[in-house]
Amino acid sequence: MTKFKGYFCLLLHAHLPFVRHPEEEYFLEENWLYETITETYIPLIEVFERLIKNKVNFRITMSLTPTLVSMLTDQFLQDRYLRHINKLIELAQKEIERTAHQSHFHDLALMYHCRLQKAKELFAGKYKRNIISAFKNFQDMGYLEIIACCATHGFLPLLSVNHSDVRAQINIGVEYYTKTFGRPPRGIWLPECGYYPGIDKFLKEAGIRYFFLDSHGILNADPVPRYSVYAPIYCPTGVAAFGRDWESSKQVWSSKEGYPGDPDYREYYKDIGHELDYEYIKPYIHPCGIRINTGLKYWRITGKGPGKEVYAPDRAKNKAEMHAENFIFSRQKQIENLNTHMDRRPIITAPYDAELFGHWWFEGPMWIEFLAKKIFYDQDTISMITPSEYLHEYSTNQMSLPSASSWGYKGYNEFWVEGSNDWLYRHLHKAGERMKELAGKFRGYLEKSNKSIYKRALNQAARELLLAQASDWAFIMRTGTTVSYAHKRIKLHINRFTKIYDDMLKGPVDREWLKGIESKDNIFSSLDCAKYYLEEFCPNFSQFKKKKNRKFKATGRKTLRIRQ
Repeated sequence: MTKFKGYFCLLLHAHLPFVRHPEEEYFLEENWLYETITETYIPLIEVFERLIKNKVNFRITMSLTPTLVSMLTDQFLQDRYLRHINKLIELAQKEIERTAHQSHFHDLALMYHCRLQKAKELFAGKYKRNIISAFKNFQDMGYLEIIACCATHGFLPLLSVNHSDVRAQINIGVEYYTKTFGRPPRGIWLPECGYYPGIDKFLKEAGIRYFFLDSHGILNADPVPRYSVYAPIYCPTGVAAFGRDWESSKQVWSSKEGYPGDPDYREYYKDIGHELDYEYIKPYIHPCGIRINTGLKYWRITGKGPGKEVYAPDRAKNKAEMHAENFIFSRQKQIENLNTHMDRRPIITAPYDAELFGHWWFEGPMWIEFLAKKIFYDQDTISMITPSEYLHEYSTNQMSLPSASSWGYKGYNEFWVEGSNDWLYRHLHKAGERMKELAGKFRGYLEKSNKSIYKRALNQAARELLLAQASDWAFIMRTGTTVSYAHKRIKLHINRFTKIYDDMLKGPVDREWLKGIESKDNIFSSLDCAKYYLEEFCPNFSQFKKKKNRKFKATGRKTLRIRQ
């Protein structure tokens, strides 16, 4: 890679909140998962497979959050996804028949039917319902670097009142990653890029080498970084921070200037689930009659105004190729300019939500494929790279303390703590204190058999707290979408946590009730989550007892307290 003048790091952050409701036959919010499997994750797998088949030496970095991985590997949700896609295939077949005399719509119906059939074959046939194994294969082959994320995507700056909550979110995410991918993670995605000074010590404890920040988290670091966001900095603990490049982000993200808004691309907001005759579409929407997206959309963005023109796939494909060329041209000019001012090859870090590609921007996966091919074949200014590879090449970097920041509205914490959602934090903080109390009082049960009712109760209490801490609920309240569901989830998990807390302190633990919520909220069922709330916690829990005894002999105290 010595001939290149600089590097490009494409990062896809793949995340969904944990939504699993076996108590209902059809649950509306479970569609979030099913839609993104069909429209984002499977198309990305297909892109990666084609690139490898064509011997394109690409590099992409991707976070797969524990909540998403847990759902994608859950047999119950896998079964429901197959039910979902079978209904869509049936609908697409009906659309082929309905549009037989409307050639412009008929071709699109055929296209959707073919895509859905291929998606089902890849999901159920090739990968035996476990598409996480596909991403693991890409990582093992060296094309993809998968990074960790916090347990349930908790927004750490607003959980930092209790250090044990931050430590648990990070370390449970790291342990779950290690169990899933057979190796410890090198990097981590901080939920919402939420950073506050000092968080890197918890990352260091967990064995993390690097993380990502929005631009101003690097630009406002102390001292000011010499290379801006175009080289990583080391925090005082030695953990590296990579900064988001605003220019490359704007070309994709911006609602006014970004590529996804081009008139030739497919219109997201006109779906046959909302437009066709109710009796016709009724079997393919929610059983209660709620109209939902089906993913079958026949219109292109077209431009301003209510009128829309029919979607033309070839025209959209050509535009995706043009936009990939334009993006590369912009990065080349950027790299050439930076190269004259730096004593090392710059790195342009461009993180995006993975769900943008395919789900929101139908042509997004196609754009990534064009991008990777053109970077590999058509130029010699830029090379794709992962953060680990960059740190291997440039192990010496400036030490600087990043500033508090996020990639949310206005760049700090406002989006997750304002009038619509600020009420929830007093409950999260109190539950966090109580979880630490439970772990301390019942620590002896953590080394007992998994059949111990108190160990089960401790771990389920931790799971309920973690699920309540997801940043998604505050986000939904702020954006005003499915607000009632977000309220329900917060209250549900806090109430379940509180019942376990009361039962454990007052007795007895309600065995049948506990068994029921263990089956519903079954995330991290193979992990001992409660251990992360112990004050004496160390990442290698097998050394906990030994470490505790050594300190006990030195201090002569019955209860060891380590100041955070």
